Amino acid sequence: MAVTVETLEKLERRITLTLAADVINNEVTNRLKRLSRTVKADGFRPGKVPMSVVSQRYGYSVQYEVMNDKVGQAFAEATAEAKLRVAGAPRITEKENAPEGQMAFDATFEVYPEVKLGDLSSAEVDRVTTDVTDAAIDKTVDILRKQRRTFAQRPQAEAASEGDRVTIDFEGKIDGVPFDGGKAEGFQFLIGEGQMLEAFEKAVRGMKTGESKTFPLQFPADYQGKDVAGKEADFLVTVNKIEAQNLPVVDEAFAKSLGIADGTVDALRADIKKNLEREVKFRVLARNKGAVMDALVKTAELDLPAALVNGEIERMIEAARADLKKRGVKDADSAPIPGEVFKEQAERRVRLGLVVGELVRANNLSAKPEQLQAHIEEISQSYEKPADVVRWYLSDRQRMAEVEGVVIENNVAEFVLGKAKVTDKALPFDELMAG
Repeated sequence: MAVTVETLEKLERRITLTLAADVINNEVTNRLKRLSRTVKADGFRPGKVPMSVVSQRYGYSVQYEVMNDKVGQAFAEATAEAKLRVAGAPRITEKENAPEGQMAFDATFEVYPEVKLGDLSSAEVDRVTTDVTDAAIDKTVDILRKQRRTFAQRPQAEAASEGDRVTIDFEGKIDGVPFDGGKAEGFQFLIGEGQMLEAFEKAVRGMKTGESKTFPLQFPADYQGKDVAGKEADFLVTVNKIEAQNLPVVDEAFAKSLGIADGTVDALRADIKKNLEREVKFRVLARNKGAVMDALVKTAELDLPAALVNGEIERMIEAARADLKKRGVKDADSAPIPGEVFKEQAERRVRLGLVVGELVRANNLSAKPEQLQAHIEEISQSYEKPADVVRWYLSDRQRMAEVEGVVIENNVAEFVLGKAKVTDKALPFDELMAG
């Protein structure tokens, strides 16, 4: 095999592969002979089909298969000999005017780029920190209380107020014409919890059971229902039932109902704090990793292989189709999704993957077994049966690969934060949890 390597533009390369024609022909013949032992044809016993019939039926497909195998093998050997790291699949074209007895092919492909990481000491990274305060614990306790609240019907003379659950009939009209989604019967919502537009809640607040009211409502310009966004409607509302909520008292019984062994409120708050601190740790780490990755992208210099970018775009399109299918969209598998909408994101992913890969290789930041074990055990602590969760991860190679990716990212973040210009910023708990 004679090998010629040409450098084209940037990362593009071309290799000329030359193969002996008799090698191809001999392999085709051998495969057809093996095939003839099992092939079936009318009028012939199994294994007795003439080679001429086998060749006529299967010769083209076998030759195509052999050509793919031999050219692929030749390409792999040639790139290994030239010590080239191939990015994506090559484009193979047969050359004309090959020497007698030879077959020649051009393989055009891209190679992985040289990654220049830049000076990490000049990179600027904002590192956030968040404390779990008593206010955060109080808020969580309130959420737990609301999850276990009960409701009791108010007397007819009492008006609807904040926190009440109301059951209503309503119909809305725009310029006297009903609109889709503007009518419902026996509809329930809780006043003050943002389930309805503020103007709607305000109109219902203070009404009594059996009372009806008509009021105007201006839909916001960015309202999710595009047909009514920015328009004013008139609503007729009738209140059928008003129920006052009853929140459980935070006491020993409440703590025990949440699985706190000793049943004390202090133990409940301590358990909540531990869980919140675990969640905060993961969210803060994710935020800081994002900041590190942004800094890495800015400092590194490299060319992007188009093959890798296009491959990432295809994966993102398939993921988008899968999401549409999950949402029940008809013909989601063939939905026309232009790759251009994902190009910028795909380029960032490829760039980041190459930069992180080089940083890991150059600084020995691969995930160590003890790191993988520690990460899995930490994840498992938020579940009722941690040991089962640990076994679930350890029993699956794909899940372990995902854990390894996360641990490597953590190693990269820690490494970069140890070298970059870091500014620590306190992030309020509510802002972190809302992000």
